[in-house]
Amino acid sequence: MRRAAPALDAWAVATGPREVRLANPRSFCAGVERAIDVVDRALDRFGAPVYVRRQIVHNTHVVRDLEGRGAVFVEEVDEVPPGSVLVFAAHGVSPAVRAEAEARGLRVVDATCPLVTKVHTEVRRHSAREATVFLIGHADHEEVEGTLGEAPADVVVVEDAAAAARVVARDAGNVAYAMQTTLAVDEATAIADVLRERFPTIQAPKSDDICYATTNRQRAVRDIAEGCDLMLVVGSTNSSNSLRLVEVAQREGVPARLVDHAADVHLSMLAGVRRIGVTAGASAPPTLVDELVDCLGGLGPLSVVEPATDPEVLRFTLPKEVS
Repeated sequence: MRRAAPALDAWAVATGPREVRLANPRSFCAGVERAIDVVDRALDRFGAPVYVRRQIVHNTHVVRDLEGRGAVFVEEVDEVPPGSVLVFAAHGVSPAVRAEAEARGLRVVDATCPLVTKVHTEVRRHSAREATVFLIGHADHEEVEGTLGEAPADVVVVEDAAAAARVVARDAGNVAYAMQTTLAVDEATAIADVLRERFPTIQAPKSDDICYATTNRQRAVRDIAEGCDLMLVVGSTNSSNSLRLVEVAQREGVPARLVDHAADVHLSMLAGVRRIGVTAGASAPPTLVDELVDCLGGLGPLSVVEPATDPEVLRFTLPKEVS
């Protein structure tokens, strides 16, 4: 029994009655649902294997499920046998990647989120008038890599407010900015504010670049944060929008942890915790949230609270190759 004492102690301090506050909305957005549907339909129409450049969305569970159906995930186009079916992931690709796929004779199905495509279009429009485009985002993110590739000579990636304070343009009177779609809204706004102060004539996007789902999920975290002892964000470590939800909770003063699934929640995390906020990034399956809540319910009486809000009704059409 002495050997079991530490485990029993950990269990004892983690059990008890709790309240779970579910963020609403959470989990899949329209772009993610569309991307997954594209791969599913491509497998149905063309048969396995269907190749996918990079992760179709940034979630390990989604990728594993699609691999079980016959999807093959590759890093680059040159790994795909000539003549095969290739799906471009939701984060978008550069024109150079598209050209390489065409040169290999690949049958391409484009699952790029339409909101990412919008940003690409903005960059091309500004590049056509020889403007310098400040792209607010993380340089190592696939979405930024693809957007940068639209006009590499004209785009300058700006990762934070400090960078915004020192970037230069060919012509300070001919500048614009665009944003990665999965950024934290308040952080991106602060960066844009610095750019607007330095370049008074800078052209802003005609409509928000940060996607509606990112904005809604960040707002939902703020709505439930007050009084929470802990915020659990379901999502994979390479999911930008999930990481931003962790940061939003922390800025609200709530300890927050990113968990890929319920097994990542250790008993030590729950010691003394009586009110837990739970959300999921836009690329995380809603079933993972259900499993997490079920596991928390195994530690004692659980009340679940979910704020009412208008449902997200936006849906995107599928590419003609699989529609």
